[in-house]
Amino acid sequence: MTGILLVARREVLIQLRSKGFAIGLAITALIVAGLIIVPQLIDSEDSYTVTLAGDGSAELAAGIEVVAEQSGLAVEVEQVDGPDEARGGVVDGDADVAVLDGGTMLSDGGVEPQLAGLLQNANAAIKSQTQLIDAGLDPQQIQDALNVEPLAVELLDGSEDDDAREGIAILTVLVLFFLILGSASLVAIGVVEEKSSRIVEILLIAVRPWQLLAGKIIAFIGLGLIQLVVIAASGLIAVNAVGSVGDLPSGMPGIVGAALAGFLLGFLFYASAAAAFASLVSRQEEVNQVLTPMTISIVASYLVGIWAVNSPDSLGGQILSVTPPFAALVMPVRVATGDAQAWEVLLALALMVAAVAAMLYVGGRIYERAVLRTGKRLKVTEVLRRQPTNA
Repeated sequence: MTGILLVARREVLIQLRSKGFAIGLAITALIVAGLIIVPQLIDSEDSYTVTLAGDGSAELAAGIEVVAEQSGLAVEVEQVDGPDEARGGVVDGDADVAVLDGGTMLSDGGVEPQLAGLLQNANAAIKSQTQLIDAGLDPQQIQDALNVEPLAVELLDGSEDDDAREGIAILTVLVLFFLILGSASLVAIGVVEEKSSRIVEILLIAVRPWQLLAGKIIAFIGLGLIQLVVIAASGLIAVNAVGSVGDLPSGMPGIVGAALAGFLLGFLFYASAAAAFASLVSRQEEVNQVLTPMTISIVASYLVGIWAVNSPDSLGGQILSVTPPFAALVMPVRVATGDAQAWEVLLALALMVAAVAAMLYVGGRIYERAVLRTGKRLKVTEVLRRQPTNA
């Protein structure tokens, strides 16, 4: 165990001292924050300017502010000296609408339906209050009469905001894709670097091959968790900055748990495969080629995950979400969209654990038999037939 921890500590320190790791993590955190903030800026409500002139302006201004706050529209109300100034503001484009003497809306080319409805509602509220006062009701009776509880909204399927769930699902599969692919590739690059520089021969004097591989995998799990925490923190900060914390769907702990399990099991599976494939070659130029099957598998899982966002209930999505290694990226997506059943999650978890155990066993055997053999590229079948170089 001491040997494994020493290897893990060495790998972690190497990566943390690397500028590339820090820069890459910062860029990823900024991208995640941007994916949350930019759409909010693009889809933000328009801001309107309304000028008021003449009799009844003061009362109508108060009504507009109340209705605008209730509706969520951004409306700026300005008082002007007279009708001519109000008309000039509309003509010059300084105001979207002018209301003259509390009875006429003046616009240049038409009033936006949302703004027109807001002004009509505000005018109706003010005029109704005035008429009720003239009828002899006191202000408290008027307030009680006008204080009507709004209609409640109930979704037929009982689900939360589908847009929020889809956004979280897309963000989840994107983060898992880049994190698993990047971390597994770093494991492969490290294996080839140690093999080509013959450092591995020195390391294997102190530790056994399986300890060296286990230390590498543990180190990158820790580094991946650090990245996940930073990414999650940047996402939460961005959500809080745009005021969308209340828009997060229910079941967020389950979504976070599914993403975490997807990363851990997906990384263990692909890191074992990456180490095994990388041990077959001795030059960095051959790494990308030898990792092609792993890369294709991760990209395919990512594409299936994106497809599952739009078709979470499709038969193909259901099957692939429990099928290793696709389950590592696809099941968290279905959990995020709220379409995964408990038994499906448990089945995906069990099958992924079995697949990871099998890959750790096979990948470890390949790594153990090939890591000290330099020269030409080795074949998997040839390596598996040989005895370990260092037992």
